[in-house]
Amino acid sequence: MISQDAFTLPPEQACDLSIVTSPHAASDLVTLFLSGDVMTGRGIDQALPHPGDPSLFEFYVQSAQDYVALAESKHGPFQLPLDYAYIWGDALAELDRIAPDVRIINLETSVTTCDDHCVQKGIHYRMHPSNVPCLTAAGIDCCVLANNHVLDWGIRGLEETLDTLRGAGIATAGAGRDLREAMAPAVLEVPAKGRVLVFALGVTSSGIPLDWRAGEQQPGVNVVGRLSQRTVRALADQVHAVKQKGDIVVASIHWGPNWGYLVPREQRRFAHRLIDEAGVDLVHGHSSHHPKGIEVYGNRLILYGCGDLLNDYEGISGFEDFRDDLALMYFPSMDPRDGRLAGLAMSAFQIRRFRLNRASKEDSEWLAERLGREGAALGTRVERGPDGTLLLRWG
Repeated sequence: MISQDAFTLPPEQACDLSIVTSPHAASDLVTLFLSGDVMTGRGIDQALPHPGDPSLFEFYVQSAQDYVALAESKHGPFQLPLDYAYIWGDALAELDRIAPDVRIINLETSVTTCDDHCVQKGIHYRMHPSNVPCLTAAGIDCCVLANNHVLDWGIRGLEETLDTLRGAGIATAGAGRDLREAMAPAVLEVPAKGRVLVFALGVTSSGIPLDWRAGEQQPGVNVVGRLSQRTVRALADQVHAVKQKGDIVVASIHWGPNWGYLVPREQRRFAHRLIDEAGVDLVHGHSSHHPKGIEVYGNRLILYGCGDLLNDYEGISGFEDFRDDLALMYFPSMDPRDGRLAGLAMSAFQIRRFRLNRASKEDSEWLAERLGREGAALGTRVERGPDGTLLLRWG
């Protein structure tokens, strides 16, 4: 279980949420596991038991096997094939320890054997459907698909992705066979506590082509060109139509570029409006390859950029200052009676040899410092707990 420190609140909020100081009350909270981008395609797919066609259409690389070679040149050879649980490494023990009620990731790859690559794009991710056990190995409940890689291999690739995940018992949000399905929430039951509703949205600022947008009879992504009040109203209508007492509403948004710590003013304004006007309890932002600053607004959590959790980028140089080899698992705990944030614990890992390895003390301290630096203007700071867990403080 998360240490009691994970539920410590700022003094001015302790009276409002004194419930969380009681062990019994803490057991009534809903704890989520959230992550940023999980990319199990390309090199990782080639290292798993059922590698797909390695053909790529990148400027420098024409085979996904080259990404395995790059990782091996950086950290030594693999013993292939890797088993499905291997990529999660030390994260599996952390999931067992914290035992979140719901597990949600942004799956940034198509799960398909389709060869219809999107000619508009230079980078294409896909994983063979037979490798989907690498997701069930971590007990993933929901894959957000409103991102800039789910249609890398065309409509048939998207449809196979949806079918494969559904067959594996994994819910999806943010893409579908038509606009209605793409906009519909994933509804995740939490026995004896309520439900978690996951609405997913992509923004063209993350690199999603606008013509990937789903239509009335057209498969695609729930994507918008800008963060408008009209989008807030549309999401508010959807939330109000399905939200019941005890439901926690997550708005999962793929937005912004891969690099840089800036949180644009329009993102903050949009996130605040989702909370104030649309009944959203948590904003789950992703697209950045590294973690960004965190905000708590109206006692609701806003993650502006979760960073990558899994990828095949080892051996690729150019952005070392951002330490994109470091990854975070986010474990927010929330009161289902009103959606308030009770605490946020984060576990730090390093991606090495296509595996999540527990981060060193120095690396987790670096993450805590960086999150504190970026969160200062947002009213948050991060402390490293005695067990190495990073704990959010606000107020």
